[in-house]
Amino acid sequence: MSMSIAPTETITSLSLIPDVDERSSVHSVDEVDLLKASCVVQQKPISITLDGTAVFIVSLGVVLAIHFLDSYLAEAVVCLIPVALLVHNDYHNFLNLGPGGTPSTIQGYIRITYLRMLTLRDPFTAPLPDPSRDPKTGVLAGKHLPYRAGPRPVVAGIAPQRQLDQHGSRQCYIALRQAMERLSAKNLHKFGTERSCLEKHGLALFARHPLQTNCQGEIAHVHDSDHSMHMCLHPNDIKEILQKGWGQRHPLAWKNRFIQMPVSQDFVMVYAPRDDMELEIVGKIINAAIWYTLAEDVDINAK
Repeated sequence: MSMSIAPTETITSLSLIPDVDERSSVHSVDEVDLLKASCVVQQKPISITLDGTAVFIVSLGVVLAIHFLDSYLAEAVVCLIPVALLVHNDYHNFLNLGPGGTPSTIQGYIRITYLRMLTLRDPFTAPLPDPSRDPKTGVLAGKHLPYRAGPRPVVAGIAPQRQLDQHGSRQCYIALRQAMERLSAKNLHKFGTERSCLEKHGLALFARHPLQTNCQGEIAHVHDSDHSMHMCLHPNDIKEILQKGWGQRHPLAWKNRFIQMPVSQDFVMVYAPRDDMELEIVGKIINAAIWYTLAEDVDINAK
C-alpha cells in the first residue's frame, strides 16, 4: 500500500542570512537569530496519491462504514476526512508563512480564517483620497516610475502577508535596512528604527512626530524572510505603484463603519527589490511613505 499526502513545502535559503561583517553595529543578537530562522516558503495545494492497494482499502472502509454505521454517521465520516486534510494543510500553510502580526498558533489560525471573509476583492484598485486629510496629494506621479519588469510575484497570507516568489536579493535587503538606520542616525529628532509595531518582527522606520499616526508613527517595515515591505501611502501614490506593478494593497486595507480593520485602507505591500535599479525605485516609494507620514520631502537614499 502506498499513500502520500503532499502539503506545503518549505525551503530554507542560507543565502538570505547576512555575514557577520555585513551587519551594522546596531543589530542585536535577537535580530541575527531571526535572520538565521528566515526562509523562503513555497505553498502548494494538497494532493493525495493512492495506488491500487490503497484504493481497495479505502473503498472497503467506505463500504464497511456504510454497512455497519448509521447512514448519517457514515456520511459524516466520509465528508469530514477530506475536510480535516484540507484544514491540516491550510494550517501548515499558515505556519510556513513564518512569524508575523498574528501568533503562529491555533488561535492565530482561527483569527486569520475569520479575517479571510473580510478581505478585499480587488487589491489592485487604489482607495479614494480623503479630502480632509493632509497631505492632500501624493508625490510619485512626478517621479516617472518605470513599470516593474515581469509578472507580479505570487503573494499569500493576511497576517503575515508574504511574497512567495521573485524574492529580493540579499544585497538589496541589507541596503534597505542600512538606509533606514542611516536616516534615523542622521535625523534622531525626526526618525527612529525599531522592531515593527505592526508585524512584531522585522526592522521598521518610525517618525517621532507623525502627521499620520499609523501604529506609533511607523512609516515602513521590511520583512526578513521574503524582503518585501509594508507601508502606508497616499491614495494617489498607491494608484501609481499599482499601475506600474510595484506592489498591491493589503487584503484588509479597506474601511468599514461597522468593522474595525487591523490596518488602515492606505496600507500596501511593496515587492522586494531584485537589483540596484529596483532598489532605487523602492527607495523612492519609501520617500513617498515618509511624505505621507510627515508631509516632508526626505530622501532615504537606499542605493
